Amino acid sequence: MSSGILAMMLGVSTLLGALGLFALLWGHKTGQFEDKHKFLDGALYDGEEELKDAVMMEKKRKEVESRKAKALEEKRRDKRVMPD
Repeated sequence: MSSGILAMMLGVSTLLGALGLFALLWGHKTGQFEDKHKFLDGALYDGEEELKDAVMMEKKRKEVESRKAKALEEKRRDKRVMPD
């Protein structure tokens, strides 16, 4: 095999490896791999009714979190300062 072809193959494979590493790091940074419950929920809730229940529970959880965030925001806004 010629050394020119070997150098080209080495360069291309290094470039592809660096591209793959960049894609992996980008995916980790943007949170692409943070779906912790996807496979567990898929195994636990494999029927249609169970999936509907899981969706309803997730909506309730998000509503509670948003209410807590609203209450915290109101609490921050409602700090009254005593006049001098």
